[in-house]
Amino acid sequence: PLPELDAVFYEQRPAFDWHPGLLIDGATIQVPFLADLVTLADPTSPWTFLNYLKSRERLFPFYFAERFHIQRAEFDAYCRWVADHLPGLHFRHQVDSVRWNPARELFEIDYTRLGHDGTAAAPGRTHAHNVVLGIGTEPHVPELLRPLADAPGVPVVHAADYLAHRASLLAADHITVVGSGQSGAEIFLDQLRHRAPGHDRIHWIGRTEAFAPMEYSKLGLEHFTPDYTRYFHSLDEATRERLVTSQWQLHKGIDTATIAAIHDELYRRTLHGGWPQAVLTPGVRVRTAGRVGIGISRIELHLEHLQQGHRTCLTTDAVVLATGHRQRPLEPILAGLDPYLRRDNRERPRVDEHFRLVLDPVVTGHAYIQNAALHTHGVGTPDLGLAAWRSAAILNSLTGKETYPLPARTAFTTFGLEPHPRIPQARRSETLTHLAEHR
Repeated sequence: PLPELDAVFYEQRPAFDWHPGLLIDGATIQVPFLADLVTLADPTSPWTFLNYLKSRERLFPFYFAERFHIQRAEFDAYCRWVADHLPGLHFRHQVDSVRWNPARELFEIDYTRLGHDGTAAAPGRTHAHNVVLGIGTEPHVPELLRPLADAPGVPVVHAADYLAHRASLLAADHITVVGSGQSGAEIFLDQLRHRAPGHDRIHWIGRTEAFAPMEYSKLGLEHFTPDYTRYFHSLDEATRERLVTSQWQLHKGIDTATIAAIHDELYRRTLHGGWPQAVLTPGVRVRTAGRVGIGISRIELHLEHLQQGHRTCLTTDAVVLATGHRQRPLEPILAGLDPYLRRDNRERPRVDEHFRLVLDPVVTGHAYIQNAALHTHGVGTPDLGLAAWRSAAILNSLTGKETYPLPARTAFTTFGLEPHPRIPQARRSETLTHLAEHR
């Protein structure tokens, strides 16, 4: 709704989809539905999740369902509804490079239009005063398992592609799930639920010392507020680095409902005596892996228990790598801006409090990054709950005014020692005119 902005959005995929390989039946997003694309910055926007429900005549069913956490498939459908109605989105456009043109005082963006088969169709170039990068993350495959995952016909798949291989995984006599986070838990549960007792040979292993619940206490969740993001950004680089590695349970654990469902399913299988064949072992790393057998290929995983130091081999029919996602490297797309980029001690781009890349002052335009600033903005960087706030902060910076008024305080916790913590003044309600005055 900002007429002063002339914006275009390039995306290399052919259409919108949101983690399609993990839209498992019943799986929910881990944030409330209010963490949609706009609500926490502008609840009056026509693109809220509630307005999506209204447009589908589903508002009353949702009201009676009393669901705060919606299913992933529903969130995907909502985002697709928004994408289908926005004219500025250009799919099948692969951005190749971003450069600064000092003569024109504009960014040059080179892109490739892709054909329906994904191959290059035609090159293109556009110019812009400002650029925002939202390139996101990509599935992470550990180096030692990459040759198996890349080999054709070898049953080693990343969790991001789980649904495409689900049928063959269910048909396998024995599978191994590697990774102790939410995706690993959901895949283990889905496989367990759809295998008959006596045919539930599933190994679930992970490096963490326990299949640990995600921190979801109300004060713990305040780490995903603008207040904490601002606090984190103000810290020195070494302190930020230490915090990022220590806060994994804030965003990499398993939600308690999934843990409970797994235990319920395992317990159900003991009701008539015996124990399920499934094996759950935390604190295990994969040292090496390879193919074994003639004809029908199987996978041999060489494992080490991190506490015992004990090593063993596990032979399995298929492996699902629930090994998470990593930030896509910015270097290829930002190579043209390298002479202007300011970097930290680890050669990562510096990012200011407005999500702007810190560039040489000769660059009069601004380049923003939406969700690749974990090292400068902390655990809330990829969080859906802060997506609308990040976007609003970027738009406020772009327009040079408070286009989207943002709250002065968002957490009860004061994360640093402040002599006088900020206590926003209570906003007065509008004065109402008494009805008697109109008589």
